[in-house]
Order: sequence, then structure tokens, then C-alpha cells
Amino acid sequence: MLASFSPHPPEQKVPLVHDAIFIAVRAVLVGAAAVYLVRQVKKPDRYVGPIFARIMNASHSALTDWALVHVEIPPGATVVDVGCGGGRTVEKLAQKAGTVYGVDYADGSIAAARAHNEQLISQKRVGIEQASVSHLPFPSNFFDVVTAIETHYYWPDAAKDMREILRVLKPGGRLMIAAESYRGSGNDWLLGPMMRLLGSQRLSIDDHRALFRQAGFADVQVTEERHKGWLCAIGRKPQV
Repeated sequence: MLASFSPHPPEQKVPLVHDAIFIAVRAVLVGAAAVYLVRQVKKPDRYVGPIFARIMNASHSALTDWALVHVEIPPGATVVDVGCGGGRTVEKLAQKAGTVYGVDYADGSIAAARAHNEQLISQKRVGIEQASVSHLPFPSNFFDVVTAIETHYYWPDAAKDMREILRVLKPGGRLMIAAESYRGSGNDWLLGPMMRLLGSQRLSIDDHRALFRQAGFADVQVTEERHKGWLCAIGRKPQV
């Protein structure tokens, strides 16, 4: 008896070329979108950036309130918030100080900060300037207080940039830095990998003290909120 014979061999399941191309293109697009969104955290652009800046306004608000308790802002003081993001900290400072400036290098942050503080800007109580911390557009000995909330991780040259801040502070003026990510914090296991992805500096408490002192600040104090993983570092410009 002859064996049964089929003129058509069984169909083999081989991935089609166009399926492989689709998978590759999708992977590239997802990767590119992830990189773009991560970069918005570091430097919001003029398109999607304002949305991220407003999100950061909300997410940084509690940290800002906690940190501002630790720095004295004299009535009528002239203050600048470096890396002002969406401008919520500028608004908070304007409730305490006389004149407040916000500085940021990102287009999206500037747009969001100006929109958030539109009324205060019209009252000449707030000014928002686009500039880098490395080259602040202000004269020497100008500010009573400088604040930097969730931003010093990304400064181009932290040691040099600290000296630039020292330049614009009045003798006796104070710089306050606040952060929710630092090496050795309670939430470093969670935020550390993301911050490394962003290319941020990984400073410990001792590193923060050294950063202030090496720049020429005196009376350096570092406070932790260990439960929430918050840090507040303050230094004073010495009297002449």
C-alpha cells in the first residue's frame, strides 16, 4: 500500500519581514519617547515642557514649604529662586519677600513660571529671567536670599556655580538648597537609579557641606527629613 502523499508541504511559521520591521520601529519609538520624557524633567522645552513644569509645581510644593521654614527671609528682602521651574516657589517667596526673581535656563519653565506669576509680574513684584546658574544676570551683592529647589543636581559645574551664587549674594545673605534625592537618603534605592539616568550629581550630606564650604560659605547647616528623604542645606556669605 502506498503511503498517503500531500502535494503541499506543511506551512512553516516564519516571522514575516514586515512584522520584524514593525517591532523594531515600535521599540525605537518607545525608546525615543522615554528619552524625551526623561529630558523634560531636566530641561522642559517650549512644547511639552510647560506641562511638566506645572506637574513639578505640585510635586515639589511640600518639600518647598518644609525647606522655607529653615531659612529666614527678612521683610522687604530681595530674593531669587535659581532653577525656578514652573514658578510656584517664586509665588511662595513673594508672600514673604519684597522683590522676587526666578531664573531658569529652560524655555518651558520660563513660559510656565511667567504664566503662573502673571499678576505678580504686572505688579512689578516678580521678574522671571531666562539664564543659567553659571552666568546670573545680576550685579554683585544684590540678593538677601537665594533658593534652589530640586535643581542643583543638574548644574554644569557645581563648585563654580556656587561661587557665582556667592557673588550675587549680599554679605550676610544666605543660599538655601533643597533636595529630595541625595546619596544615603531613605529613598535613594528608589530615586537613585532614575537620577543616574538623568546624569545628575549624587551628593551625600557630607558632600553638600563640602560644596558650600569650598565655595566660601560660612555657618553651613544641613537638615534631613529622614522619613521623607528630604534635605535642606543653608550657607551664609561672610561679612566683608
